[in-house]
Amino acid sequence: MSRKPNRPLRPPTKKKSDAIEILDRDPRADRRAARDEEVQPSAPDAHLNADPRGARRARPESGRGSRRPDDPARRADAHQTALGQPQRGERAPRGGVSGRARNAPTTLTEPERLQKVLAQAGVASRREIEDWVLAGRISVNGLPAALGQKIGPGDRVKVNGKLVPLRFSQRSPRVLIYHKPEGEIVSRDDPEGRPTVFERLPLLRKGRWLAVGRLDFNTSGLLLFTNDGDLANRLMHPRYELEREYAVRVLGELTEEQAQSLCEGIQLEDGLAKFNQLRAEGGEGANHWYRVTISEGRNREVRRMFEAVGLTVSRLMRVRYGSVELPARLKRGMWMEMPEADACRLAGVPVPQSRESDERAKRPVKLHRTQPRGGAKER
Repeated sequence: MSRKPNRPLRPPTKKKSDAIEILDRDPRADRRAARDEEVQPSAPDAHLNADPRGARRARPESGRGSRRPDDPARRADAHQTALGQPQRGERAPRGGVSGRARNAPTTLTEPERLQKVLAQAGVASRREIEDWVLAGRISVNGLPAALGQKIGPGDRVKVNGKLVPLRFSQRSPRVLIYHKPEGEIVSRDDPEGRPTVFERLPLLRKGRWLAVGRLDFNTSGLLLFTNDGDLANRLMHPRYELEREYAVRVLGELTEEQAQSLCEGIQLEDGLAKFNQLRAEGGEGANHWYRVTISEGRNREVRRMFEAVGLTVSRLMRVRYGSVELPARLKRGMWMEMPEADACRLAGVPVPQSRESDERAKRPVKLHRTQPRGGAKER
């Protein structure tokens, strides 16, 4: 008879109680199972107690060590991208950068240069923004801005410590046509307290009006304003060489040699200057009128050119800037807003196609005559 090997005695196995099983379970596994059951019930009669609003999305686990992978502000390389964490006292947009608030415009997906975004927002022209960046007046996400820096929808840009609301969507620029009279200065602040052209313009809720070029205190005529700094830069930058046409009244009459020298080029203190075209318009007595075109906008350039040949300008009026002509019915001290389609074509952006835009285009252009807000009388 074979003998069985000795085996160690083992206690009989007992079934764990329900209380021990509950303590041994992983609570996270229970929560995951509950969420799965909530999203997709497995009971055969689940349709009887189903929520009529539909299944709810599972919420992310909360905890000190948990992180949301879709939050760009918590990424390790957030400081190297165009995204930034909101500072104290500022609300971050819901859903991160990709999320859109209610009734928010469609945002651009690729970052844009800081100068371009601020110019399109009407903060200032590109040249002014570049000067502000060099002076340290602009910050991006709490750090000093740099020239050529690109920003995205998640960036927080401050000018002089004030947060600038940015819209990364294409909007139609606004352009005002103003007939400047003599006796007004093209500046916002004048130490002498003279009336400025900005006192007559309508107020803007966002941004500000930017003057396209300048006219002297004693020069009248066409002056353009826009709320789009990119358009202002396009109209003023020398590389675009937009023609300016002036009506000039001088004391005396030009000789053929003088007219030829003005068209071929005459040396001034700040360089060579010349007229593209010069045409006599007649006159009476000692006064004679001329039409001249020039592709530059240097300070008092037309007056200095006539003074260089020995003639004094008694009246100067700008009648055309690029493709925009001064309307005959627009009297001195009056302004009108350019139609939206014409403003978009001037800026080189597509014209928005909507019912509201079509109705606005059919309306007649209104002429506005306003008094300076300071109470000064028109001169």
